[in-house]
Amino acid sequence: MAALISGRLRYDLVGLTALAVAIAVGIVDPAKAFTGFSDDIVIIVASALVVSAAVGRSGIADLLMRPLAPHLTSTEIQIAVLVSTVAVLSAFMKNIGALAIFIPIAFQLAKRTNKPVSTLLMPMAFGSLLGGLMTLIGTSPNIIVSRVRQEIVGQPFGMFDFMPVGLALTVAGTLFLVFGWRLLPRTQSGSASAPENLFSVDDYQSEVVLPAESPLAGKTVRELEALGEGEVTVAAIIREGNRRYIPQAHWGMFGGDILVLQCDAHALERIVSEAKLELLHDEKLEQGEEAKKKADTPVLEVVVTPESVLIGSTAGELNLRDIYGVNLLAIGRRGGRITARLTRVRFQPGDLLVLRAPPEDISERLAAIGCLPLAERRLQLGRSRNRYMAPAILALAMVAAATGLTSVAVAFFAAAVLIVLATALTLKEAYEAIEWPILVLLGSLIPISDALRETGGTELIAGWLSIGADGLPPVAALGLVMVAAMAVTPFLNNAATVLMMAPIGASLAGKLGLAVDPFLMAVAIGAACDFLTPIGHQCNTLVLGPGGYKFSDYWRLGLPLSALVVLLGVPLIALFWPLS
Repeated sequence: MAALISGRLRYDLVGLTALAVAIAVGIVDPAKAFTGFSDDIVIIVASALVVSAAVGRSGIADLLMRPLAPHLTSTEIQIAVLVSTVAVLSAFMKNIGALAIFIPIAFQLAKRTNKPVSTLLMPMAFGSLLGGLMTLIGTSPNIIVSRVRQEIVGQPFGMFDFMPVGLALTVAGTLFLVFGWRLLPRTQSGSASAPENLFSVDDYQSEVVLPAESPLAGKTVRELEALGEGEVTVAAIIREGNRRYIPQAHWGMFGGDILVLQCDAHALERIVSEAKLELLHDEKLEQGEEAKKKADTPVLEVVVTPESVLIGSTAGELNLRDIYGVNLLAIGRRGGRITARLTRVRFQPGDLLVLRAPPEDISERLAAIGCLPLAERRLQLGRSRNRYMAPAILALAMVAAATGLTSVAVAFFAAAVLIVLATALTLKEAYEAIEWPILVLLGSLIPISDALRETGGTELIAGWLSIGADGLPPVAALGLVMVAAMAVTPFLNNAATVLMMAPIGASLAGKLGLAVDPFLMAVAIGAACDFLTPIGHQCNTLVLGPGGYKFSDYWRLGLPLSALVVLLGVPLIALFWPLS
C-alpha cells in the first residue's frame, strides 16, 4: 500500500513485486501464487471491457441523444440529462467508456448554447462513478466484494443486489450535481484558450463516392443533408469527368457522383455509415508483407505541426499513400473554407486531417510527416456498424447472469466471444479494449489478499479498527469503514483498495457481532466514489484536460458530494442490508 501511495512505480509493477516478495518470504504458497490470474474476477473484468467497448462504438448513445439535443438549453437541463444518461450506461458498461461517448456531445451542447464545457464534464465524470454502483458489473469494486462474499458466506452478490442502494445514491447525486455545478470555476467559453476551442475547425472537407446501391442514390441533396441533421453540407458535386457543380437543395444525386462534403469528423463518420458512402481516397494500404483488411486500419484525427514536411505542399505532390503509407480522408482548417480538391489543398500549420494508417507503425508514420494525433478521437470511417448488435448481446448476458442461467463469468465471457464473432469489434480492437495493467494488478493481489485473511492479518487490522469503533453504534462503525475506503481510494487504484479493505471490513463485522454484507457494501461504495482528486479514477483524469480543471477544483464539487454519499449511503445500506 505504501508503494502504491508513493506512485514511484506503476501499480501493476507494484502488484507483481508484492507477489514475488510474498512468495519469497513464504506468505503465499508457490502452488497458489498464480491462481489469481485464473480467478473469475479477471475473466469478468476483461470480458466486460470488451463488451463495453463494443457498446460504446455501436453509436446507440448518439442515436438516442439526437432527439433530445435541441431541447437541452439550460445548464441544469443539460447536466440532468447528460449525468443521468451517463450514469445509466455506466451501470451496464465500463464507466470510462460511457463517459467517453458523451464528451463530444457535451462539447457540441456547450458550443451550441455558448456556455463553458467545464460546467458539464466534471458532473458527467462523477455521474459515471455513481452509475457504476448500481450493478455487479458497473465497477470493479462490486465484482471484487462479490468474490469476497462468496468466500466468506458461500454465495456471491447477484447482478442487481447493488441496485437499491446504488440507484438511490445515483438519483440523489444527480440532483446535487444539477444545482451543485455552481461550485465549479467557469472558463471563458469564447476565448481561444478555452478547452472546447483548442482543436476546433469550421468543418472538414471530404470527398465521397455515392455508390449506385446507396439508399440515397436517386435522392436529392436536401434528403442527404436532412439525414445529416443539419451537420452535413454538400458543398459540390463532381461528375462528367471532373466538372464541379455547386448544387442546390433540389438537385438529384446519381450513382457514381463524387460529393464534396463539409462537416465535422463525427458527422462524417455517421453519414458515411448510414448512407453507405465510399471515401474517395480511401484505398487499401500495404501493411507488412500483405495487405490487411481496411477495417483493421485505424482512422484518426491529427494536427499538422509547424515543423511538418506537409506545409506548403499538397497530398498529390507528396504522394502520401505511396511514400508515407497514409491515406488522407478529410481536411479541416480553422477560420476558413477550403474550395480546392482534396489532393490539391496546400497544407498549413494547425490544419486538422483525418488519416487512415496501418496500426503496427502508426507513430513512426505520423512522426515522419510531422503530425500529432488527437487523443481519444479515433473514428470508424468506411466501416459498417450494426447499432443494436452489441447492446443486444450485453442484454442477453445480463439476463443470463441475473436469472442464474449461468455464472456472471461465463455469461460475459460468452458475450465477449460473440462480440468478436459478430464483428461488432475486430479481434485487435477487443485486445486493445482490455486494460492489461488492471488484470495484472488483480491477478497479483488476489493471492496476497487471500493470504492476508488466512494468516490472520485481517483479524489483526480489524482488531485495531474495533478499538476505534468501541462504544460506537453499529451504523457509525459502518460509516467508519466507508469513510476509510473513501479516504484511501484517491491514493490507490480502487481495485487494490477493495482487495485490501473488503476482508478487513468483513473481519471487523465479525468482531462486532454484525452481519458481513453491509460492511462489504460500504467498502464497495467507498472505493467506487472517488470524487476528490483527478488521479484516483480514470474518469476524473479523462475530463481534467478537456475541462480545463485544476487539481483543487475536484474538492470544490467532490467534497460535498462525498459527504452526501456517506450521510445517505450508510443509512440506506443499514435499511436494505440489516446490520444484525
